[in-house]
Amino acid sequence: MVGLVLVSHSYKIAEGLKDLTAEIAPDHKGIVAAGGMEDKSIGTDAIRISEAIRQANDGDGVVVMADLGSGVMSSETAIELLDGEEINVRLADAPIVEGTIAAAVSAMVGSDLDAVLKAAEDCRGVKKIPD
Repeated sequence: MVGLVLVSHSYKIAEGLKDLTAEIAPDHKGIVAAGGMEDKSIGTDAIRISEAIRQANDGDGVVVMADLGSGVMSSETAIELLDGEEINVRLADAPIVEGTIAAAVSAMVGSDLDAVLKAAEDCRGVKKIPD
C-alpha cells in the first residue's frame, strides 16, 4: 500500500492529522507523522522526514504531504537524502488536510502511487462552501 508522510511545522498538527486520517481510512497502517522538530518544537527537519519516508515505505511508494514553504523545502531535501535508495517517493502539491484524507482513502483501496498522488492533488481548489 502506498505510504503517506505528514509534514507539518507543528508536531500536534501532524499527529492530529494522522489521528483524523486513521478514523477515515482505518485500514491504512503506513501513515507516518513527521511534524515539528525532534523535541516537538516548531520547525521541520529533513532527516526526520527522510526517516519517516523509510518507515512509511512498504515497496509501493510514498506520498509526502507538507504544510508550508519550509516544510516543502525540508521535504524536498529529505527526498534528496534518499537518493540511491529504492524508494519511489513523491511530494504532493496539495492542501495538507484534504489531500491527506483523499490520498489515504485512495491508497487504502489499492490505488498505485500515481493515483494516490492525483487524489491528493485533485483537492486543490475544491470549494468547501457552495455558492
